[in-house]
Amino acid sequence: MMKIIKNTLMFLGVVCVAGTLMFAVQSGTTIPVEVAVDLESPVNAYKITSIDIPEDLNFAGESVPMEDPEVMERIDREFLVNTYWQSNALLLMKRAHKYFPIIEPILAKHGIPDDFKYLAVAESGLQNVVSPAGATGFWQIMRATGKEYGLEINDNVDERYHIEKSTEVACRYLAKYKEKFGNWTLAAASYNAGAGAINKYLGIQKVDTYYNLLLGQETGRYVFRIMAIKEILSYPEKYGFEISEDDMYKAVPTFTIDVDEPVANFADFANTYEINYKVLKRHNPWLREPHLNNNSRKKYTLEIPNKGYYMID
Repeated sequence: MMKIIKNTLMFLGVVCVAGTLMFAVQSGTTIPVEVAVDLESPVNAYKITSIDIPEDLNFAGESVPMEDPEVMERIDREFLVNTYWQSNALLLMKRAHKYFPIIEPILAKHGIPDDFKYLAVAESGLQNVVSPAGATGFWQIMRATGKEYGLEINDNVDERYHIEKSTEVACRYLAKYKEKFGNWTLAAASYNAGAGAINKYLGIQKVDTYYNLLLGQETGRYVFRIMAIKEILSYPEKYGFEISEDDMYKAVPTFTIDVDEPVANFADFANTYEINYKVLKRHNPWLREPHLNNNSRKKYTLEIPNKGYYMID
């Protein structure tokens, strides 16, 4: 009889966990649950744990007022959400290994703190995505902003998808608004909400720091989310992630070629380098059409993967 009761309790425990997870998936709720099934204690089928927040948390060297209980709650939320969304965190670690070596030297060249590479992670997950508002690329640059900073944006070419050139634009933007607002935290907030909005809120609320501003939910979470991502990606083992060098995504070695004339068909162009159109676009996502107009004879630099990295029939 005791064995039957024990097996029944184990079954009910598993059903409860499965039901909780299914509800979370269907409702879009993020539930930080660490499943820890103990065959000897089926009643304690799972446990929920909190996250230890680092005492020296900072953004770009600027300290966080962690003595403020409201600030601590906002920090705690981002650590919980980003730590326990394990699949997403692992993907971010894998992509960061591939793309941070491209972003880091550009930030350093412009004197932008290294922490801002995590802003790109927060903005796009290091993917060339397009937001509902039309913000595009790793750095989620709007069309008007891109053109203001000298990017070519049209149906044929969109340099917001060019990781190096878009990083240059992000650096120039951040440097400009660090000078305007006086600190990197407000410069980061302005990147999300727009400098005009941040300036307006500072004036209305008569404060001078991000942490004292009442903002909309997205911008109000923004810097805290960046800090949580920075901490988790910097110290994955501390937060329970086991990931090796072999698990990481790696950049394919490439060489560059210059093109200063129209290209009628990029599929044929790709074949001359023993790759296909898909591979060419993967390495040059800023090429938006299967041809290049280039009536002005502008010089474009394309990346071509080294031979042997793709098996092309």
